Amino acid sequence: MQTITIDGFNLTAQQVVNVSRAPLLKVALADSSRAALKQSRDYIESTWMHDEAPMMYSFNTGVGLLKDTRIKVEHIELFQTQLIRAHSAGIGEPFSEEVSRATMLLRANAFASNYSAPRVEVVDRLLAFINAGIHPIMPQKGSVGASGDLAPLSYLAAAIAGFDEAEVMYKGQRMSAPQAITQADIGPVKFDLKAKDASALINGCTASLAVAILAAHDARHLLSDACLSLGLTLEAMRAEMAAFDPRIQQARPHAGQIKTAQVVRTLLKGSTRTTHEARAVQLPDELRRTDIPYTSRIQDVYSLRCSPQVYGPVFDALDYIDTIIEKETNSATDNPLIFSKDDGEGFEIISGGNFHGQYLAQAMDLLAMAITDLGSICERRVARLIDPTLSWGLPRNLMSGIRGVNTGYPVVQCSLSSLVMENRTLCTPGSVDSIPSKGNSEDHISNSTWCARKMTVVQNTQYIVGVEMLLAAQALTMTEELLKDFKLGQGTQAAYDEIRRQIPACLDGDRWFHNDIQAAHDFVVSGSVRNAVVASIGSLFD
Repeated sequence: MQTITIDGFNLTAQQVVNVSRAPLLKVALADSSRAALKQSRDYIESTWMHDEAPMMYSFNTGVGLLKDTRIKVEHIELFQTQLIRAHSAGIGEPFSEEVSRATMLLRANAFASNYSAPRVEVVDRLLAFINAGIHPIMPQKGSVGASGDLAPLSYLAAAIAGFDEAEVMYKGQRMSAPQAITQADIGPVKFDLKAKDASALINGCTASLAVAILAAHDARHLLSDACLSLGLTLEAMRAEMAAFDPRIQQARPHAGQIKTAQVVRTLLKGSTRTTHEARAVQLPDELRRTDIPYTSRIQDVYSLRCSPQVYGPVFDALDYIDTIIEKETNSATDNPLIFSKDDGEGFEIISGGNFHGQYLAQAMDLLAMAITDLGSICERRVARLIDPTLSWGLPRNLMSGIRGVNTGYPVVQCSLSSLVMENRTLCTPGSVDSIPSKGNSEDHISNSTWCARKMTVVQNTQYIVGVEMLLAAQALTMTEELLKDFKLGQGTQAAYDEIRRQIPACLDGDRWFHNDIQAAHDFVVSGSVRNAVVASIGSLFD
């Protein structure tokens, strides 16, 4: 069984995704991190655990506007417990188990760098929860992404500490944390929290980061699938391919634009359906004069011709977002932080603002905007697929059977339009919305948790892209006999074959039910069509 070892500096976003979505994957703490944590903690215990120690925020002082109030050593453990209870003010439905696992892993990794100085036992407890499959229930609402995700992380901390009120998911069942700890046999039910333990657990925008990592990962795969749906639609509409000429892209050399055109050329390599000869074949529903020779189409509409210029910014935005996530994944976002002195003799604690989530907030706003526009252009192509005046003669509504009795798929396109509109509303930036909190001690907040939770945009667009794949495949099926002398590109042929393999009944008749829409969505989530294409032609991005 594979084990991922964390040290606070080298965890990758892909490893976070793997752990969050593969409960059998185990996590361990690096020996170097264990030794460093013990060294700093030994210094804390021997040097600062007395009432004359320097005032250190949230270690031996209150929090917020109580930062000047000293906490006596005899009250520190009670203070840590009360800190969790005071901040357990979350609202709404809980985060998924995936987000819960990712959050615990990221918090443990942040501690492994030895800037936060909790006891090593806290890290071990987090890893024990991950490895046992115990997932704290954390409400999604209630964090403003300022002093970290205080509300959701307090529920995590309560579960780690074995509070009777804390709830978790364990083996598919919702239960109290003490019940799960007992069943999993991972140590004492009650886990005492010492100085700095609780404040370290609840500081940092770690829930925001967990959601962001999953959203960015899914968005990257979604973009690849949107390239496939584009390729299938280009084939279905017998598109003019001049717009994907590499010389055009080099004349405006954005990396994403160049990549998009290259992917399309790779997918459609060998296609003869996207040629003048194929376009010259008149389909039954195509309005065209027959008394004069067919003339060249010259160029296509924007949703086809401008796809490199629209997809390109999405590629580039995701590249930028990945750089933010890469740094955040291995950052210390607690407050205060502990640092070894230059002379190596002891440690000092410094208060700062690494918990503020503005980097994540702005990155997730950008992701929402980029993916919304991706979904918008895909939906416009779906609208064209069902209109013969816009699709160069594809059957109206892509309907088969008895016309009028069967109506085809216009309402499916309507449903996609509703998702596009919902996405556009979700694009309202949250990162510029700041409401002071905690008696104005937090007078500027990031709203990072809400910005990350707008990953609904990704989920909505998965449906849009999946349905475009399915309807483009429907169009190819319905014109297969009329255009039998023309072949698809190698990549689009592989995509088409996989779709037909999975739901042949949908493509062979005028049939549409919710399970077909869900199947289209599942093409994207599972990567089945993408995997089939890669198996046929190799990487899309070579």
